[in-house]
Amino acid sequence: MIATRNLRRARVLIVGCGDVGMRALPLLQARAAAPRIVALTHHPERAGELRAAGATPISGDLDLRRSLTRLAGLARDVLHLAPPQRDGDGDRRTRALIAALRRPRRSVARAAKSRWLHADRAGKTSFIVPDGLRAATKRRAGPRMRFVYASTTGVYGDCAGAWIDETRPARPENERARRRVSAETQLRAAGVESAWRVSIARIPGIYAATRLPIARIEKGMPALVESDDVHTNHIHADDLAAILVRMLSRGRAQRVINASDDTDLRMADYFDRVADAYGLPRVPRISWQEAQTRLEPVTLSFMRESRRLSNARLKRELGYALRHPTVDDFLNGESKAD
Repeated sequence: MIATRNLRRARVLIVGCGDVGMRALPLLQARAAAPRIVALTHHPERAGELRAAGATPISGDLDLRRSLTRLAGLARDVLHLAPPQRDGDGDRRTRALIAALRRPRRSVARAAKSRWLHADRAGKTSFIVPDGLRAATKRRAGPRMRFVYASTTGVYGDCAGAWIDETRPARPENERARRRVSAETQLRAAGVESAWRVSIARIPGIYAATRLPIARIEKGMPALVESDDVHTNHIHADDLAAILVRMLSRGRAQRVINASDDTDLRMADYFDRVADAYGLPRVPRISWQEAQTRLEPVTLSFMRESRRLSNARLKRELGYALRHPTVDDFLNGESKAD
């Protein structure tokens, strides 16, 4: 049973509660009026981990629309951190999520009979509907939904190393980025039609102590020579989690923000910085022509696009001060062991 006082708490739905989502959980719980956090998962084995972190796991799969019916009216705030499916130009997962969240209220009442996923004390998965959550799904939606979507800076395509801000038109150059543009477009339309406040974070390369290219460096995978190399952009996972949480309360409607730090590096220089910090040999450098014969297409796709991101809007509109302003600050500081 969930205490009655807990039912009055605002609710946040996290869709795709991976590493960044887990880092966001304590930030949400630290709010003055801590919300009740629900995390959508299609991995039953994660139920215990999510509960231990303070979230209520709910069973659902973005690839199976019928599993999402219980989402309508569940939460005022939504963090959509799930990636699109791996094929096609359109994001079918975001389309399914939007459809589930926009279901009529009478459908929500039927969905309240659905079963919610949780882990019992023995750690085994069971399917029981907590009375409080069942009641919560029957309520009318309150204030308009606040929706934050984690997109990618890949939507800009190749900018030939130019400094760009959020006014730069999206020109995706691969399927992966086109799916992200599809998601952004769908969410903006839904925001207008349903009076949601949709905020979009365009995210560059995410790093942390557990998310550095150590394995690539140890394998000696080559990088490009300086004349062929691309500019790359970064954000620490802790900073990203904090930015996404802040966007729930401060993000403007239908607004894009580059969630990037102050780093100004080329890709090979980034690998060198990490190698030096961890006492590893620097990777060899090769020409773009040679890279095309030695590297996989997915790796090459990241080495085709060069851009430098302005984060002025992040600092001005969200008032966010980066905990890790640059990759060098992180690698040279005590946070290397985070």
